[in-house]
Amino acid sequence: MSNLIKGVSFVLAIDEGTTNVKAVLFDKQGKPTAISRREVRQILPSPGWVEQDPEEIWTAVLEAVRDVLQIAKTDPSSIAAIGITNQRETTILWDVRSGKPVYNAIVWQDRRTWKFTDWLKASYGDLIRARTGLVPDPYFSASKVKWIMDNIPGVLEKAKKGEVKFGTVDSFLIWRLTEGRLHLTDYSNASRTMMFNIAKLEWDEEVLDLIKLPQDVLPEVKPSSEVYGQASIFGVEVPISGDAGDQQAALFGQTGFTKGDVKCTYGTGTFLLMNTGEDLIKTEDLLTTVAWGLRRGSVSYALEGSVFASGSALRWFIERLGLFSSESELEELAKSVPNTEGTYFVPALTGLGTPYWDPTARGLIIGLTTSTTKAHVARAALESIAFQVKDVVEAMKRGSGSEVKEVKVDGGLVASEFLMKFQADILDAVVEVPEVTETTSRGAAFLAGLATGFYGSTSDLKAMWRVSRIFKPTMTKEERMKSYEGWRKAVSRSLNWERS
Repeated sequence: MSNLIKGVSFVLAIDEGTTNVKAVLFDKQGKPTAISRREVRQILPSPGWVEQDPEEIWTAVLEAVRDVLQIAKTDPSSIAAIGITNQRETTILWDVRSGKPVYNAIVWQDRRTWKFTDWLKASYGDLIRARTGLVPDPYFSASKVKWIMDNIPGVLEKAKKGEVKFGTVDSFLIWRLTEGRLHLTDYSNASRTMMFNIAKLEWDEEVLDLIKLPQDVLPEVKPSSEVYGQASIFGVEVPISGDAGDQQAALFGQTGFTKGDVKCTYGTGTFLLMNTGEDLIKTEDLLTTVAWGLRRGSVSYALEGSVFASGSALRWFIERLGLFSSESELEELAKSVPNTEGTYFVPALTGLGTPYWDPTARGLIIGLTTSTTKAHVARAALESIAFQVKDVVEAMKRGSGSEVKEVKVDGGLVASEFLMKFQADILDAVVEVPEVTETTSRGAAFLAGLATGFYGSTSDLKAMWRVSRIFKPTMTKEERMKSYEGWRKAVSRSLNWERS
């Protein structure tokens, strides 16, 4: 490359998502100067099963990093630090000697273990909830690890000998980037495994006994912002100093540092987090999770609601049904009708998350009549995302005792003007879209930059946040209540489908 940028100029964020890997270079002002994306296939062996090839993820990371350096006309010596953020709960086990995965990555959306987690919920649900802050569900890593141990010949025996390691995707990438020198994760990712005691900030031995998992396979748990060690980036040593699950990284990237701050990320799924500070709040419907830890032994907590299908539901209409050619066509059709004429879409394609926690729920389109058109279905598809967010916000209000008057949003679907406007209306809250929408990557960069001094303080980071668009509610209370009541009625039809 000619005319290379010289000097330490950037923080590199590696953002490993459910459908693609991004590499983003952020400058001193927290602005993305170059972005590269690489898609990663989803493998669907059976209904409800979702896997990925870890080697494909690794290759995508290397290609995205190489691309972003070329786009920025720079080389690895200009990188001050690396921050990693990742799709959470997705589970990889690999052989220590060869570094090769023993099975495909089992993705967070995978439902194959629902019978086991149903048993866990009935038998030990209160214990698991008290220790981990999570509801026993196939969503989390614990049952995925058990499935691999139980079903892939030789893995359990190797694990007992310390020859197999477990990690969420961040751990796998850090292992590869450091050529096997580091096996670690951060507080936020550990809190999503359903094996981590979020009060004591350590792996919970009693929960591990329930799934019969040898503790030696687990990564060391570190703060989300700390110099962990050196990665080798195309022959150059660069510190890895930030690590967080994607939703926690997005909250950090939105500078949601204050207790009560709420962010919503619209991606493959949709995820809401409310910062609860040092308060470890537990509720009936929401997850309690670690938001991040900036120093050892100290964390900020969050309440979280998880919606499993939003962007993926739109792609299902486009790619599986062929009903629409693109998201832009779906958007235009949705705008072309004043309402859905009573049509509702419940996107329980892989079960339902917050507040229902029903892995056996299945998707449906209901309220169809002879006058229903593609436009009404398109509008129902987009509205379903906003309704699911409404479900979560209502649970947050009940759990925290606080009103939610403002939500910071990010993710690919914030490009939908229709969705953002309807979201503000159905929530009766202000929806704010930031100037920098790559908030997940930005959060990883901020965490890495804080640890190395590239960024000064959280106050400095707060000053970098700028709003781009604001959506305010205009829907009447009566319209809101009627629309939401119809949604809840539709959801009730989809629940317990496989059990019924």
